[in-house]
Amino acid sequence: MKNSVTENNNRTLIIAEAGVNHNGSVELAKKLIDTAKDCGADIVKFQTAKLDSLVSKTAHMADYQKRNIGKEQSQKEMLQSLLLSYDEFIQLAEYCNQVGIKFLSTPFDIDSIHFLNDMQDIWKIPSGEITNYPYLIEIAKTGKKVILSTGMAEMDEIEAAINVLKQNGTEDITILHCTTEYPAPIHDVNLRVMETLRENFGFPVGYSDHTKGIEVDLAAVALGASVIEKHFTLDRNLPGPDHKASLEPSELKAMVEGIRKVEMALGSSQKKISDAEKKNRDVARKSIVAKKYIKKGEVLSEVNVTTKRPGTGIDPMRWNDVIGTKAIRDFNEDELIEI
Repeated sequence: MKNSVTENNNRTLIIAEAGVNHNGSVELAKKLIDTAKDCGADIVKFQTAKLDSLVSKTAHMADYQKRNIGKEQSQKEMLQSLLLSYDEFIQLAEYCNQVGIKFLSTPFDIDSIHFLNDMQDIWKIPSGEITNYPYLIEIAKTGKKVILSTGMAEMDEIEAAINVLKQNGTEDITILHCTTEYPAPIHDVNLRVMETLRENFGFPVGYSDHTKGIEVDLAAVALGASVIEKHFTLDRNLPGPDHKASLEPSELKAMVEGIRKVEMALGSSQKKISDAEKKNRDVARKSIVAKKYIKKGEVLSEVNVTTKRPGTGIDPMRWNDVIGTKAIRDFNEDELIEI
């Protein structure tokens, strides 16, 4: 398998997706950065765009956006108050450096790719850009690692995007399975698609999650996700399109802690007795013992011997070595047999 964006392949890269949950406020964005750091995420991610390059005047909101915003308006009107300026993203990147968490932002247009290029060493391509050929070319030309979300995409579209990236300078790709709905219905998650993506393309895989709760994220890690991306907010009751499908701080912290426990539990694929188990073997296993009083010279048989705890005597798997031999001495009931 090709390289992963993670430096340690046994450790899941956790991206706390702030997205536009800052509601256009740098101060709120900084609080989101603090929260991501405090909860143990590896990366806090935002979204960078120039409004006029991102969306046309005629673009409609998605149904979930209408539902969460609570009113009908164009995408452009909705996004007007949610986008930060380039100067504000410079502030956020510097603040991430101060508090000790990696900054990442997804560009949604070519100008934003150029702007972010000196600020980060990984690209996160969102599901909506997977068929944007000129966008993919610009990303690939930087030669940087790519995390590619695949929501709403067919396998041939994923293959085409990967080929464009590979043919134009990208060598390191991690593919994220994703169900693009907010929140994503559990019955549409299909986590086993991660294995299909891994087998078909030979790259590491992960999961960009829009479901409620953290259960799907833990399951994804158990199935081999090398990256988990999850939206979070300070408060799900805040106005905006993505808050309601996001984790609150206590949930984000629980997700990170749960993922780290799952990683630890996955451990090694080698079957061996653990140190914790060793002390319990003699207690839980059995030995061959006298079923009743046995006189020296008496033939040992199913009539006078049996198996009982503890496991400090002859292993019951040696049953046939014992049956038919003569007792070397007198044995009291429950006494460990010797031969």
